[in-house]
Amino acid sequence: MTLRIIATGGTFDKHYNELDGTLGFADSHLPAAIARARITAPVELELLPLLDSLDMGDADRERVLTACQAAPERAIVIVHGTDTMKETAAVLGPAVLDKTIVFTGAMIPYEIDNSDALFNLGFACGVAQALPPGVYVAMNGRIFAWDNVQKNRAAGVFQPM
Repeated sequence: MTLRIIATGGTFDKHYNELDGTLGFADSHLPAAIARARITAPVELELLPLLDSLDMGDADRERVLTACQAAPERAIVIVHGTDTMKETAAVLGPAVLDKTIVFTGAMIPYEIDNSDALFNLGFACGVAQALPPGVYVAMNGRIFAWDNVQKNRAAGVFQPM
């Protein structure tokens, strides 16, 4: 089974600028993360414009939906910013694509020590191959249905609604 990973940006893919202390986007970390995670399933990586999820609009969410519709793979992982992951999942959930689509991301950028990015990526890739068709969010060892998840900003975790 080939797995498609779609990168949309978010904290996962942010780079730290040592000169001014800011986080921004350059190249995706996903090629290195896939290699480092030693994912042995065949993977097709699709890079959409990398955005902070707070900057995503309706057109960006439609672009994610279109990418999923066009993908020949039945197992898809979407690496997405955590702030509006739920909103993008809510666009895909009702579309009933007969594919297993799993959203994941990171609370700490991939390149920062103690990031949850690598674990979340591996976890999402595993469950995308095992879950029945539907749209899910997989973060920090937990799986949620797209319509029963919320980000608890105070605790820095995802939880059921």
